[in-house]
Amino acid sequence: MQTPKPKVAVIYTAPQTVLSDIGSVMELAGYRAALPPDVPTLLKINISWQRYYPACSTTPWQLEGVIQTLRQGGYREIIPAQNGTVVVNSYEGELKNKHLAALEKCGLKSVHLGDPGVEWVKYEPQGKMLVLDKVFPKGIRIPALFKGKNIVHLPTMKTHVFTTMTGAMKNAFGGLLNERRHWTHSVIHETLVDLLTIQREIHPGIFAVMDGTFAGDGPGPRAMRPLLKNTLLASADPVAIDAVAAKIMGFDPMSLAFLRLAHEGGLGCADLSQIEIVGEDISRVNWRFQGAEETLASRGQKLIYHGALQPLEHLLLRTFIAPWSYAASRLYFDFFWYPFVGRGRVQEAMKTGWGKLFQSY
Repeated sequence: MQTPKPKVAVIYTAPQTVLSDIGSVMELAGYRAALPPDVPTLLKINISWQRYYPACSTTPWQLEGVIQTLRQGGYREIIPAQNGTVVVNSYEGELKNKHLAALEKCGLKSVHLGDPGVEWVKYEPQGKMLVLDKVFPKGIRIPALFKGKNIVHLPTMKTHVFTTMTGAMKNAFGGLLNERRHWTHSVIHETLVDLLTIQREIHPGIFAVMDGTFAGDGPGPRAMRPLLKNTLLASADPVAIDAVAAKIMGFDPMSLAFLRLAHEGGLGCADLSQIEIVGEDISRVNWRFQGAEETLASRGQKLIYHGALQPLEHLLLRTFIAPWSYAASRLYFDFFWYPFVGRGRVQEAMKTGWGKLFQSY
């Protein structure tokens, strides 16, 4: 019996119809078959910056549209989950990115994975780990909350300085790993594959809805050029949705190590010829994103992870002096890059239909 091709749905949208369009793209991608309705469903929200910046983090309409669709489909227990991180304040982030407004509209409240009351438990993967067992020799720890629940990832379409592009696979990074996740940056591609292995073991159902209303090109996940693209994607295969998003952006999916490794490991499909793309015809779509640009911050990080400072990685990032790196990141992005570059881009974005919709929350 032939295995059915993984399905990725792609549709174009507009501010006036985006909530219903999210329902349509989820239906096209078969969310009901992917997510058992009698199981609680986590919404893994993405906050890449506590500031609002177009294409950087989950959009409020993305969050509201997914919640509406799940409720209409009979999913009663929905649990929004926010990152726990040392660099981004998730409470400030959900306020400034309008997640809080969208959730209050829907009568829901986030679990913040970095809160002291959230239980993290040791997890022993059944599948073979590429790197996580070596990075964390004392044991891999995951949120106890995640085990046995469906998960819906809510990434945006954007490029990334470490992985070229980022999407559904990278979205697990902020959920399954705690505040020491930066220890894995030097082996980020293998880490994302290991995280997908774990997800396949602990979640009854996995689904992703990707927002490309604004898409980001350049040194992501923060210092990108936001571009109006009016695109939504959905799939039950995190590898396939990332592969299709990569193709749309102008990248060869199999040239991206995390997608190739996941495909070769049987965790999903990154071969476009083996993916059923429904909705819009994207065969000739190529946004020609660059994706490989650097910032001062990313150059410094790569010197530590892969360059001349690599021998000092443990000292700089895994000892008591590690908070210097968090402070340096905040100083660069919040007090230099945003005031001189980012703020003007946000002001221009606010003049668009999506900007006006954002302000309406």
